[in-house]
Amino acid sequence: MSDCLFCKIVDGSIPSKKVYEDEHILAFHDIYPKAKTHFLVIPKKHIESLAQLSADDQALMGHMMTKIPELALAEGLGNGFRTIANTGPGGGQEVPHLHFHILGGGKLPGF
Repeated sequence: MSDCLFCKIVDGSIPSKKVYEDEHILAFHDIYPKAKTHFLVIPKKHIESLAQLSADDQALMGHMMTKIPELALAEGLGNGFRTIANTGPGGGQEVPHLHFHILGGGKLPGF
């Protein structure tokens, strides 16, 4: 999607501090971190939110969910981490591209 912020990060037209990349997903540090360690994991395929997932996305989501703990450990979060996926404007989603926030490394903000 040409006007999507995260799609522009995927295609390299907007730089990011990458944590991990493969053919299906990209992980990068949040530019406004809410914790000592705060990075995002996104699919390279444009999916607006969890609400737009289909059965065709099962393998991609499985890949993302099994990669998140591996990335968290690699980023020093062996003591635990929080995973957040905001869905839609009413759920606090600010960028309309599916993404998971991974936070840790100290006392985390409450809800």
